[in-house]
Amino acid sequence: MASPPRPDPAPVRVLIVDDHPMVRAGLRSMLEPAGVEIVGEAGTGEDALRAAAACEPEIVLLDLELPDLDGLAVLERLHARAAGMAVLVITMHDDPALVRRAVEAGACGYVLKGVGRRELLASLEAVRHGESVLDPTMLRATLSDTRPEPRPGPRVRSGEPLTSVEQEMLRLVAAGLTNREIGKRLRWSVGTVKKYLQRTLDKLGASDRTQAAVEAVKRGLLS
Repeated sequence: MASPPRPDPAPVRVLIVDDHPMVRAGLRSMLEPAGVEIVGEAGTGEDALRAAAACEPEIVLLDLELPDLDGLAVLERLHARAAGMAVLVITMHDDPALVRRAVEAGACGYVLKGVGRRELLASLEAVRHGESVLDPTMLRATLSDTRPEPRPGPRVRSGEPLTSVEQEMLRLVAAGLTNREIGKRLRWSVGTVKKYLQRTLDKLGASDRTQAAVEAVKRGLLS
């Protein structure tokens, strides 16, 4: 990461958005001793939007995993609300497709949880001065990831044959992977995983993942 510009004398005003109180406390403890002004915290998307309007932060540190709203939708609304407010995504997901979507939605930067204090401060300072922040490894992966995200077709009826993609989905479900883990494996968004999973369940006539897993065993997909 390039060295950040000379810091401004006034402290940068930051709003922290994460649904885990311990994560918010950890970020606060990293930033406040360095002179960063934490003007607010939020644990949901709706709270984040309200806090952004009330506190007028310069930068929003935004986790994309929120309990009430899709993180990318929150990002888009924050980006559209105030031209002078920057959004720096801080997340555990290094999926190139998600990085690309976040940047397209208006993120000024994308850093991973577990980032060091020095690097996080440098990222905030860079974003404050209008620069984009993206780890070089993630940038290369994002630029090289040209796999299009599949779009499920219309609703299906029980008994229809599974496509090869749906059989792979069924195998991963039966192996115990979560939607996020499946999305990471296939380089899909969680939303796309949910749509394909529901499509697969509909074809099987299954009401839940357990029934789907049983069907996967019957079909020999785990052998």
